[in-house]
Amino acid sequence: MKIQSADTILNENVNMEDVRRSVTYHPSIWEDHFLEYASEEISESEKTELLRQKEEVRRLLTTTEDNSLLKLELINAIQRLGICYHFENEIKTSLKGIHDVGAYMGCNKNEGDELYVVALRFRLLRQQGYNPSPDVFRKFMDHEGKFDESLVDDARGMLSLYEAAHLGVHGEEILDVALEFCSSYLKSIVVKMSNSLATQVSEAMKNPIRKTLTRLGATRFLSMYEEDESHDETLLKFAKLDFNLLQKLHQKELSDITRWWKALDFKNKLPFARDRLVECYFWTLGIYFEPQYQLARKILSKIIILASTIDDIYDVYGTLHELQLFTDAIQRWDISAMEQLPPYMKICYKALLDVYVEMEELEEEGESYRQYHAREEMKKLVSAYYEEAEWLYNKHTPTTEEYMKVAITSSGYGMVAATSLVGMGHLVTRDDFHWVSCEPLSVTASSVIARLMDDMAGYGFEKKLSAVECYMIEHNASKDEAFGDLQKQVSDAWKDINQECLRPMAVSMPILMRVLNAARVIHHLYKDGDGYTNSNTEVKELIKAVLIEPVAI
Repeated sequence: MKIQSADTILNENVNMEDVRRSVTYHPSIWEDHFLEYASEEISESEKTELLRQKEEVRRLLTTTEDNSLLKLELINAIQRLGICYHFENEIKTSLKGIHDVGAYMGCNKNEGDELYVVALRFRLLRQQGYNPSPDVFRKFMDHEGKFDESLVDDARGMLSLYEAAHLGVHGEEILDVALEFCSSYLKSIVVKMSNSLATQVSEAMKNPIRKTLTRLGATRFLSMYEEDESHDETLLKFAKLDFNLLQKLHQKELSDITRWWKALDFKNKLPFARDRLVECYFWTLGIYFEPQYQLARKILSKIIILASTIDDIYDVYGTLHELQLFTDAIQRWDISAMEQLPPYMKICYKALLDVYVEMEELEEEGESYRQYHAREEMKKLVSAYYEEAEWLYNKHTPTTEEYMKVAITSSGYGMVAATSLVGMGHLVTRDDFHWVSCEPLSVTASSVIARLMDDMAGYGFEKKLSAVECYMIEHNASKDEAFGDLQKQVSDAWKDINQECLRPMAVSMPILMRVLNAARVIHHLYKDGDGYTNSNTEVKELIKAVLIEPVAI
C-alpha cells in the first residue's frame, strides 16, 4: 500500500481553508433498542435472595484456610466471575496474610501441581499490588535460563504461568521468557487438550486475564467454571444471579442515557458524526461496572459520546477556520462564545457545556475542583485535535516523536481519566485529580495504548495522519516494520501500567483500576480492527453479552 503523507491525504489543488471532508459511517445498529428497558427494576425478592447467597459465599471465603490451594482457587474464581466487589475486604485480608507469611515463595511441596500453584499465587498477589519476585519461577528453568521442556506436559501449569507473565514490569526477563515460552507451546498443543482446557487456552490466547474487562471475562468464565467438576454450586448460583441483576441496572441506565441522546437529535442535526451511544456506554461500563458507580457512568458516558462527536467535527467535517473558532470557544468556556460558531457547532458546544453544568450541580460543597479538572482536560483534548487538523491542512507530516507528543493527548485518555473520577464520590480526593493532571506514567501508558492501537486498526482506512504513516515515512519502513515497533510500544505501555499498580502506589487502587480498565477497553475494541467506528462486528456480540443476554440460571 502506498504511504500517505499529509500531502497526499488532501488534494493539493484545492483551497485548504475551505475543505470540508466527508466520511460515511454506518448508522447506529441499536437505534431505540434500549428504550424498552426504561422500567427495568430489581424486585425486593431478588435483592433478598442476592443478600442471602452473598452471605453464604462470604462464609465460604472466610472459613477456607488462607495458605491452601483451595483458597487461591476460590479467590481466583470470585474475581473472574465478576463478584469480587462484594468481598474486597475479605480478599484483601486473605492476600495480605498469604503475602506476609511468604507463601508466595512457592516452597510448599504439598499442593500438587507446583507450577500451577506458584503462578496462580504470583498473579493474585501482583493483581493486589504486591510485588513477589519472579525468581519464584527459576526452579522451573534450566542452567541456560530456559524453561524446562518437560513443562509442556503440564498444560494447566503452562496456562497459569502464561496468565501470570502478563503482570510483568520492565526488566523482568524471566516473565518475558515465560510469556514467549508459554505462548508458543500452548498454541502448539491446544489441539491435543481436553475440550474444557482447550476452551480456556483459546480464550486466554485472545484475551489474557490482565487485559480482559471484568464483565466480559465473567460471561466466558461462567460457562468454564460450571463445566469444572470441582466448582462450588453456591458460588456459581450467586455469580449468575449477581450478573443478571447488575445487567438490569445497566439496562435501565442505558435507557435513561438513550432518552437524553435522542432529545439532542445529533443523528439528524449532525449526520456526519458517528452515532455510537451504546458503544460509548459499553466503554464506560468497562471502566466501572459496579453498582456504586452509577452516577459516574452517567457522566462519563455523556462526555465520551460528545468527545466522539467533536472528534468527527475535527477529523471529517469542519473547515480549518471553523475549527479555529470552536477551539477558541472551548478555551473561553462561556456560553456567549457560542455566538461566533456556525450553527452545527453551536449545537455540539451547548450540549457539551450543559453536561458540565450538570456535573457542577451534582457536586457537593467544596468539590468544584472535580468539574474544573475535567473541564481543563477537555480543553487540552480539543487543542490537540486542532493541532492535528493544522498538520493535515498545512500538509505537514511530523516525526513520530512530534506526532506522539500531541497524539497522546488526542487519544482522549487524559480527559477520560479525569472525568472518570468525577462521579466516584468520597473515594476520590483533590490530590487524585492533581495526580491525573500531572500526566502520571499509567495515564500516559493507557493513552499510548489507545492511540497506537487505534492508529494500527485504522491504517489504510482513516483519512488522517497516524503513528503508522509517521513511522513509515520517518524510517523508510514497511507497514510490517512499523506495526512491529508500535506493537512493542504497546507491550511496554502495559508494563508501565503494571508497574504503577504495584506498591507503593501514588494513588489508591480504585483510582488505578479506572486507568487499567480504560486500557482493557481499548484491547477489546481495537485488537481486531476499529470496533468502535465499525461496531457491526465482534463488538456487537460483546455488547449483547453484557447488556442484552442474561445468564441462564
